[in-house]
Formats: sequence, structure tokens, C-alpha cells
Amino acid sequence: MKKTALVTGILGQDGPYLAKLLLEKDYKVYGLIRRYSNPTFENPEYLGVHDQIEYVDGDLTDESSLINVVKTTRPDEVYNLAAQSFVGASWQQAKLTTEVNALGVLSLLNAIKFFSPTSKFYQASTSEMFGLSNDDGYQDEDTPFHPRSPYGISKVYAYWMTVNFRESYNMFTCNGILFNHESPLRGIQFVTRKITDGVAKIKLGLADDIHLGDLDPKRDWGFAGDYVEAMYLMLQKEEPGDYVIATGQTHSVQDFVEAAFTAVGISDWKKHVKLDPRFQRPAEVPHLRGRVEKSQARLGWKPKVTFEELVKMMVKADIERLEKKEH
Repeated sequence: MKKTALVTGILGQDGPYLAKLLLEKDYKVYGLIRRYSNPTFENPEYLGVHDQIEYVDGDLTDESSLINVVKTTRPDEVYNLAAQSFVGASWQQAKLTTEVNALGVLSLLNAIKFFSPTSKFYQASTSEMFGLSNDDGYQDEDTPFHPRSPYGISKVYAYWMTVNFRESYNMFTCNGILFNHESPLRGIQFVTRKITDGVAKIKLGLADDIHLGDLDPKRDWGFAGDYVEAMYLMLQKEEPGDYVIATGQTHSVQDFVEAAFTAVGISDWKKHVKLDPRFQRPAEVPHLRGRVEKSQARLGWKPKVTFEELVKMMVKADIERLEKKEH
């Protein structure tokens, strides 16, 4: 009998990669979507999995819809990837960010507790929870949280609620504390995709420059397609736990910019980049870098795609997108 998985955030970046992995493992995949007047299935279609996913209606801000979905599907595994995930927007949309990222997780956990208590649950946590936790930029599972945005704060609530349901009700719940992970499916509002899309336009003569905020913040960047494998592995363990998922390497936003321009053979990147205070955050996290000993030892997980390969992949995909539009 096929295993079943319910994936929220199925139309985002990570959802299609996870669906592809699960489908390859012969899962039946249910994808939770909010019923827009015109939902976009571009990302699942990009990976060729759209027609293999069974979509179900639901909303993390509507507990009754979550109860209905859980009762109907009775999944073996639930992967909660849905979130208001754009950190920059969380200051302007703090209430919505809290309702989706924090209270939505509580509602989903309650639905599982009452109507499918044997379901294994994965919560997409984030390195943004660490914020200013320490000076050297290294974080692991024991590092205290000090979030610097409404987004990070909402994710800390969800993290501890996931732990609490595990400890209070003996449920199989896991937190994956994922550091920054990118792909050609990353939303255009995120700085990494903004860079690769901008570089692609400059290469094709469609633009002259890119407007960015701060080039100094350093992040631990990996490939989303690698990171969904870690999500899956967490729910295959005999005992639940919380894991940092990262590459263990750090690069600045400027490093990302330089790598993107290098990928298209442009050496003088500085004449194409304009610093714009509109894109600076009220409170920035200067340095994030994950310690990955636990995930490597207990999950046997290691990233496959390097930083340079990731940037080249994203630039190449954006060039192909733009060329397709022109024709």
C-alpha cells in the first residue's frame, strides 16, 4: 500500500522539489492550496510533477479547513512548508505573518492530534530564528534563538509548539532548521533570485543595472533540491528530533553577486549594481552559518550542489526563461 504525504506550500519553492522526491519514492502526494481565483502552478509544472499531485483546498488561517483536509487524507506524513516566507515583508505584514507562520502551525498540529495522531509531522523552521544569537556566525541545534524580524519571531513560536506537541502528546514531530536554500523556483522578490534575474537581463541587453540593499550580510546558502531530502530523512527515523540543515559554508550577498556575473562572463560587476536604501531592512542579521555534525551523523545527509553550481544553475534558468519570453 502506498504511503501518503500531505505537503503544504506545494506551490512555493520547496514544495515541488519535495513532491518530486516523494513521487519518485512511490508516495501519493496531496498538495494543500488556497483556492485563488487563478492559482499559479508554474513551479510544479517546471519540475514536471503538476499532474501527479492531488490538490486539496485548505488555508493555514482557517482551522476548520485543515481539520477537513487531515480527516479526508489521513496522511502518513505531513510536511508543513507553507509560510509568509519573505522576511522583508514581515515588518509590513506582521499580523498576517504571525497568523500563518505561528497560529497556522498550532491549528495544523491540533488537526493532526485529534484526527490523524499517527501522522509524522515536519515543520519548516529557519536559521532566521537565530538572528543575533552569537558573534561568530555558527549555529547548531543548541544555539539560543534571538530573531530579528517578525518572520523569525513567528517561526520561533512554531518551533516550540512543534516541540511541545512532541513532548506533551508523544507525537512524531520534527523541526528542520534550514539555512538559506535557493533554486530556479525561488520567488523573484528574494535577493538571490533578484540577482540572478537581473544578471540574466543585463547579459541579454534587457537591463543595465540591479538595485540592491546591503551587500555585507553573510549566509549559508544551499540548493533546495538537496534540502528536501533532509526533510524526508527526518520522518524516516525511529525517533523524532530537530536538525540544523546547512552547508557549513558562508558567503556574502556580494559573493553571490560576483558569482552570478562571473557565470555570464561579466567581470566588472560594480558598474551594474546600485545600492538602494529602499531595500535595507530595519534590523539585519549579519552572519549565519550552520554546524551540520548532527544531520550528517544521524541522517547521513550532505549537500551535493556547491555554492558556485547553485548560482550558475539559477542564472542559466533565468536566461532560458527570458529567451523563451522573447520568442
